[in-house]
Amino acid sequence: MEKILAVDPGRDKCGMAVLGISGEIIFHQVIVTGELEQKVMELMERFAPTKLVIGDGTTSQGAKARLESILPSLPIETVDEYRTTDEAKLLYWELNPPTGLKKLLPVTMLTPPEPVDDLAAVVLGRRFLARK
Repeated sequence: MEKILAVDPGRDKCGMAVLGISGEIIFHQVIVTGELEQKVMELMERFAPTKLVIGDGTTSQGAKARLESILPSLPIETVDEYRTTDEAKLLYWELNPPTGLKKLLPVTMLTPPEPVDDLAAVVLGRRFLARK
């Protein structure tokens, strides 16, 4: 099965996700930015993605250069990061429906209890797949 690796690069942390070609989530995790190359290499070995997708935000040029240096033959595509965090928060509540009194509130008013950078990477990967 063909897979893509999506990265939401950040100054302190990065979101990572591996998606199937139809957008299904195979793996997702938030990592410390300093571990980017090591984690990408682990995911390359474990899942053998054929394409790497990276968000185009503030820190993306540096992250992309770092990844190109360790993966010179893997195509790296840049994807628009606009509002990915908002979409990631909605995806969080889709995957983890609110319980108790929280389910009475609209999910747009709720804040996820953990970082959603990994889900932002899922959003980036799905954006890439949608434009193919």
